[in-house]
Amino acid sequence: MSNISDPFREARKKEGVLKCPFQGESVPMILRHEDVRKAAKDWQTFSSDAPFRVPIPSEEAVRSMRQLPIETNPPEHTEYRALVEPFFARAKQADVIAKIEGLISAKVSEALGREAVEIVNDVALPVQSRALTYLLNVPESEADTWIGWGMHVFKVTGGAFKKGTSLEDYLHAQFDRAEANPGEDFFSALTKATYRGRALTREEMMGFGNLTFAGGRDTIIHSISSIIAYLGRNPAALEYLREDPKRIVHAGEEFFRVFMPLTHIGRVCPVATEVHGVTVPADGRVSLNWASANFDEAVFESPEEVRLDRKPNPHISFGFGPHLCLGAPHARLIVRSLLQTLTEGVGRIIVLDAKEHIENEASYQRSNGYESLTVKLVPIS
Repeated sequence: MSNISDPFREARKKEGVLKCPFQGESVPMILRHEDVRKAAKDWQTFSSDAPFRVPIPSEEAVRSMRQLPIETNPPEHTEYRALVEPFFARAKQADVIAKIEGLISAKVSEALGREAVEIVNDVALPVQSRALTYLLNVPESEADTWIGWGMHVFKVTGGAFKKGTSLEDYLHAQFDRAEANPGEDFFSALTKATYRGRALTREEMMGFGNLTFAGGRDTIIHSISSIIAYLGRNPAALEYLREDPKRIVHAGEEFFRVFMPLTHIGRVCPVATEVHGVTVPADGRVSLNWASANFDEAVFESPEEVRLDRKPNPHISFGFGPHLCLGAPHARLIVRSLLQTLTEGVGRIIVLDAKEHIENEASYQRSNGYESLTVKLVPIS
């Protein structure tokens, strides 16, 4: 199997931290697996109670509310999270599983009849958007609007922040509709929810809605396109999975490890804190580098090698500690269904054209998914 480049290897081995400038701050990135996990659990020292500052770069320019529950600490985080957890747990229900399997099967069948298909916008984006309607229990037609937003909610393809507030306008309209005529959907549940004995404010509802659409969008798209590109460039991997479908679960976890879409996420230190010899001032930020931790040679043997049978595989692509990703079952279902469908119907994947997305930062350069990916899916003969 081919190898994946790790831009953090040397810094992780030597210092365990890498200082990166972002928006006027010099942010130390915590790199080692053990250190990242410890910091993710230590919310008193590395706090998420930091509106707009958990994502790096910060998002003050593109949203007007705190994202919930991610930008809070326990016990508030625990109580907020419980309000929406039932919708994300729908990914384990038989009817939702069947819908997502059917969705992916239909998209792959459609692509099999074409000489070329662009995966990012024509396959991954519709799959992500339509699958989300099943989680939120809204009509599938709502996905047509979401698809129109493009690959990223906040950014244009290539990385620049978008102008305007189409997401916020959409969320306000949905909450207005739900308040006037509540149903059994995600938006209605938030209008009816109570937090500590009171109704949620509109700002709190918007915080949940904002994260729901921003948090799992490009990550799912990234996973689908990265996996298809990998299988196209490594045909033996597709055959390996076809030989025994039971291998799909472990393969999915390895794909999550090596194709980590979110390089890192921010935390704020309430008081001055030493991080591997770097002093973080009070109210200064650090970041938890998931991508580096997933390649830590102290935990993963030959970490830059893709091993579809890797086990154990304690990757932290869905985070760690209290902020473990709510969407993890949904992501796993989509990837499992994708791999199953490809092994059953696709004999070969030919990569015709690929434009990689490159994170170009002052302290590192990381290949991270695709701006576009055009392939031909060849049916099993």
